Amino acid sequence: MATFPYQKTMILYTGGTIGMVPSDKGLAASAGFEHYLKDYLTSFAEIGNNQWQYQEVEPLIDSANMTPCYWQNLLGFVVDAVRCNECDSVLILQGTDTLAYSAAALSFQLLGFDVPVLMTGAMKPASASDSDAKENICGAMAALSQGLVKGVEIFFHGELLSGTRSRKWRSVGRNPFISLPALQSQPVISNIPNELTYPFVSSLPTVAILPLFPGLSAYQLQAIMGLFLHGLVIECYGSGTGPSDDDAFITCIQQLIAQGVVVVAISQCPEGSIDFSSYKAANTFQEIGVISGGCLPREAALAKLSRLLGLGLSAQDIAFYFSQNLCGEYGNA
Repeated sequence: MATFPYQKTMILYTGGTIGMVPSDKGLAASAGFEHYLKDYLTSFAEIGNNQWQYQEVEPLIDSANMTPCYWQNLLGFVVDAVRCNECDSVLILQGTDTLAYSAAALSFQLLGFDVPVLMTGAMKPASASDSDAKENICGAMAALSQGLVKGVEIFFHGELLSGTRSRKWRSVGRNPFISLPALQSQPVISNIPNELTYPFVSSLPTVAILPLFPGLSAYQLQAIMGLFLHGLVIECYGSGTGPSDDDAFITCIQQLIAQGVVVVAISQCPEGSIDFSSYKAANTFQEIGVISGGCLPREAALAKLSRLLGLGLSAQDIAFYFSQNLCGEYGNA
């Protein structure tokens, strides 16, 4: 028989396909989603006697318009749900396009926060006859109510997914997300350093992602150098290789690091990991001070670097914390 340790969930609605309505320019975010929740959850036995509450996060958006500033706003709603509304769990409804990015961002922003946070959405609006909104919301609420969620996670199509290792893999169908395997799985650290925990609010650093491709030149990289960057995630080939024979390109990376930009390398491969010792073309990056992101997915690398930079940590401290598994971003060995 199921038990229900969590019985006061705050449901935060941010917009997204799940609540969209047709407009003359296509589907658009719409307010007033609560009536669907009442229809889905009233008398739903799998959530026990959950006295859920509902709030809309303004502005309601298509998740393609997601920003780090919106994440900070959403973080405030999550914390207020617990502190002010005395909720014991939080469900966030968001569009799927950037849902994995949001889950990763909240995972690092809520380190040390002992209330489960779950995210879900839908591939078809709730108003559609073939919508997946009901199955995702009911499944997510059951998982929360029954205490199955740890930290920040995603629920979709009957499956709980990691908040830091998920990716939207498909733009069609009812099962768009996958959880990427960790090739360098390691245990999550047992004690989160106080300086990383959620009461410490981050600033909003400027972080960019640079995927390598044949033909990428120093001239193109110099355009990035003209930006006011704090951090750069380089998506390398394979195990961390790049154009090491291009002296001008390597010099640009060195100049960025000399300017105080923290540069992290990850693999372009969904099942990939950085090993700077494997090839000369990878070792060059290590020699000039690029930090290994191990097997981090793009979403987690962006979120982790942004959080650590936003806390004002030094490049040395950031390099150390990138070697640590803070919230399952390197798997759960």
